[in-house]
Amino acid sequence: MAKSKHKPLLVTSFLLLFFSLICSSFAEIIFEERFEDGWQSRWVRSDWKRSEGKAGSFKHAAGKWNGDPDDKGIQTTTDARHFAISAKIPEFSNKNRTLVLQYSIRLEQDIECGGGYIKLLSGYVNQKKFGGDTPYSVMFGPDICGTQTKKLHVIVSYQGQNYPIKKDLQCETDKLTHFYTFILRPDASYSVLIDGRERDSGSMYTDWDILPPRKIKAVNAKKPADWDDREYIDDPNDVKPEGHDSISREIPDPKAKEPHDWDEEEDGLWRAPKIPNPAYKGPWKRKKIKNPNYKGKWRIPWIDNPEFEDDPDLYVLKPIKYVGIEVWQVKAGSVYDNILICDDPDYAKKVVEEVFANREAEKEAFEEAEKVRKAKEEEEAQRAREEGERRRRERGHDRRDRGDRYRDRYKKRRHDYMDDDYHDEL
Repeated sequence: MAKSKHKPLLVTSFLLLFFSLICSSFAEIIFEERFEDGWQSRWVRSDWKRSEGKAGSFKHAAGKWNGDPDDKGIQTTTDARHFAISAKIPEFSNKNRTLVLQYSIRLEQDIECGGGYIKLLSGYVNQKKFGGDTPYSVMFGPDICGTQTKKLHVIVSYQGQNYPIKKDLQCETDKLTHFYTFILRPDASYSVLIDGRERDSGSMYTDWDILPPRKIKAVNAKKPADWDDREYIDDPNDVKPEGHDSISREIPDPKAKEPHDWDEEEDGLWRAPKIPNPAYKGPWKRKKIKNPNYKGKWRIPWIDNPEFEDDPDLYVLKPIKYVGIEVWQVKAGSVYDNILICDDPDYAKKVVEEVFANREAEKEAFEEAEKVRKAKEEEEAQRAREEGERRRRERGHDRRDRGDRYRDRYKKRRHDYMDDDYHDEL
């Protein structure tokens, strides 16, 4: 009896599934918010700026265009407002574990100037008073202002002070959904991903000015006297060819001929014009050869920084207790969704893939909305042009009517004047 060809494939698939389940069982999802039913019980709207009339609000909405109309997030409403909302989460520490912070945002509005970031908060927070002055442990996400500022913030807190990343990271500025992911590992390395793809990576030791650098340049160092940094030298065995110095730079042109009308008595002795001598090779120089004593270009050496004191817990944040959104926006309309805090980058990637399964549908909805918007703008522009034309015509009639009245009045006055002169003459 022939053996099944599919059996090894089935076994392999089973083993892959088994190991995937084993690995995922060690991952922990600390907080995940898809803003489904019951989300309001987990989130607290802040009263910050409310007494000043500057507090904005969030609405539960899928937005103007989306890949799935049932997939709702929370959307900022009312222009030129401060927005603040937070959720309490199970307290956790990232000591000896990877931290993954991820969320999606769609900037449906022409934001002009405003933030789209998210914060992780430590310690006790009065959620009703949560605002811009509330201390945080991480602030991460886009901040846009005009056409110049398109910054992607990555700010971490260390010993009570906030440190922004030194790199100039750029965020997305179109009106589609984008995922922002920040991964911080126990070796103090990090990665920043947009839409599941790594945009940047590095180390907290080098990309934040938190600790002094491990190494510094020895500014007082001097190049050793015997340091030879000449890569090539003259060949000491090279000898100048005999007769080299007797070769002239120019020679008479052998093809030149004395003009037929040349008169030596009047023009003097004819001499052929000079041309460059093809045999002339220029001043003799020794050939160059590799310098056997070449040590390379001398550079100022790096030395251990006496002010550096390592902190193996550099990456460790204060225990996280809350996640919050606190932004100011000139134009409202941003949709926050899919907030995730976990220790498994692979799970975060799966969330992105799951949501982006509807990516094409979202793009199509956006393109359709753009067609409607442009058609409406053209219609309004056409109405404005027609209204302007109507007003110009009315002004034209008014001017003609006034002109007729002025002419009639002038004629009448002139007639009266002529009549008076006529009577005077009589």
